[in-house]
Amino acid sequence: MSGLRVVPAFRHGRERLYVCRPDGAGVAWYDREAGRVDLLAEEERDAVLQALHPFLTGPVTVGPPPVPTPAELARLTLHPDDDLAPNRPGEALLVALDRHPGPAHRLRPDPRRRALTAEQAVGQALDGLEGAGWHTLHSVPLPGGDRIHHLVIGPGGLFAVHALYARRARVRVADPMVALGRREAEPLLRPLRSAADRASYALTAEVRPVLALVGPAEVTVTAEPRGVRILRDPELTDLARLGGVLKPADVETLHGMARDRNVWLRV
Repeated sequence: MSGLRVVPAFRHGRERLYVCRPDGAGVAWYDREAGRVDLLAEEERDAVLQALHPFLTGPVTVGPPPVPTPAELARLTLHPDDDLAPNRPGEALLVALDRHPGPAHRLRPDPRRRALTAEQAVGQALDGLEGAGWHTLHSVPLPGGDRIHHLVIGPGGLFAVHALYARRARVRVADPMVALGRREAEPLLRPLRSAADRASYALTAEVRPVLALVGPAEVTVTAEPRGVRILRDPELTDLARLGGVLKPADVETLHGMARDRNVWLRV
């Protein structure tokens, strides 16, 4: 028996299986989507493959990890407290609900939970773009208590995505106002543009705003929003078709910048 154990973990929306020694030191990891086993200790190749055998789903490439790019090396220097990449969709709401769950019995549903449902649905859709060369950061904090729900970086550029719960509601958009059902319209597009502008300043690159509507019954746009995309949650995958704006190296560099919490302190 080698004593090696396999530990599953998720990084950036993708599952990895880490192979560890009894003392917890990692010796390899298996990325199912890439079909690759990255091996840190060549002398343990046979033991690693034996430990992973029940989990292998097809042919795999086995070898040392790729040499990290300068952008990846820069990310490795980030203190864990400053790295935004591990944030889950709706991270800020999850923390708030954990600290202050509110009364057990409410006459009306807690609006934070509906907002969380929206952010999680949108985040799941955006995380699905990872294989197409895109990266998504969730709950990016801005000074003053504001935040960007989702920051998407890929070949088609950068997008600040705001998730809005609209389940079975009629949505009316008249720039800058957005109305859900019978509720009074609110100027939601103004803070969305402002957040995108602040992100553009922080990253020195154009960031375009997107309003993502989760589950609307009907969407009516009476005044075309200036510079804002209005998408239903199933349409978010259309972003993967955009390209010609950023090269892969630029995507990695901007992602490395954006995941550093300190970058956002100056906006």
